[in-house]
Amino acid sequence: MKIRFGIGLGADTAPAQLAGIVDHLEARSVDSLWFSELVYSEAVEPFVGMTFALARTSALKVGTSVAVLPGRHPVLVAKQLASLAALAPGRVLPVFGLRPALAGERELFPVPDGARAAVFDEALQVLRAVLDGDAVSFDGEYYTVTDAAVGPRPLKPLDIWLGGSAPAAFRRIGRLADGWLASFVTPDEARQAREAIQRAATEAGREVEPDHFGINLAVVDGEPSARLLAAVRQRRPDVDPMELIAADWSQLHRQLDAYLEAGLTKFVLRSGGSTPMERFVDRFVEELAPRQN
Repeated sequence: MKIRFGIGLGADTAPAQLAGIVDHLEARSVDSLWFSELVYSEAVEPFVGMTFALARTSALKVGTSVAVLPGRHPVLVAKQLASLAALAPGRVLPVFGLRPALAGERELFPVPDGARAAVFDEALQVLRAVLDGDAVSFDGEYYTVTDAAVGPRPLKPLDIWLGGSAPAAFRRIGRLADGWLASFVTPDEARQAREAIQRAATEAGREVEPDHFGINLAVVDGEPSARLLAAVRQRRPDVDPMELIAADWSQLHRQLDAYLEAGLTKFVLRSGGSTPMERFVDRFVEELAPRQN
């Protein structure tokens, strides 16, 4: 199975920094760059960031980590993805989630009260149908489209990955998606989640490929940032944050061994400290390029 490592950008990456980061990643042959959905921050909007990065590079892959789908019309999202895939074939890696990480941003992605999960399921069905079909008609509870055709269709169907850490998310991935990008889970939890996703896929008559399981991880050299610690404590108050954050590169390698043993093969790494991005990228390449296959 292919083991790959990419770099994720956080809330403190300002637009003025992006060109230098993208150029450096391309020059160092980093596999992928990932943009988070963080509206109330300095971070570049994911689809804008992907477009910018793809236009400056010829090999770097780009992804969303993760973008919110409920609250966006899936046909418009399909058009964005189809356009990006036509401009940069094989380099677009969409990952979607149920809701924003920050509670204050949820009002920006409006859905009917109590229906976010149902809207997500329906939006995924429409998104996939429009990406795969020539003229799609769909009459659902939340979306109705007639003869939707967003050309050009990708030459190779796009893999749609999802985030999530609840049993309902695992069932959704098994039924409707092509992969899972985890966050804030231990290796043992990751193993159990992977098995649950594969069971759900089997029950739905589908298969999620064995190397389509990944995770976001943070590594620091020194003290983790207050923002990172707060995010981990908010998401996982039941776990010591330093079980989910690598304090240094040696600990990261031990974590990677455990996640690989759990069946995960795709890793998005973020700097969780104050190391300048160029130095972080150089250390990332030094440490992780030998582990790719």
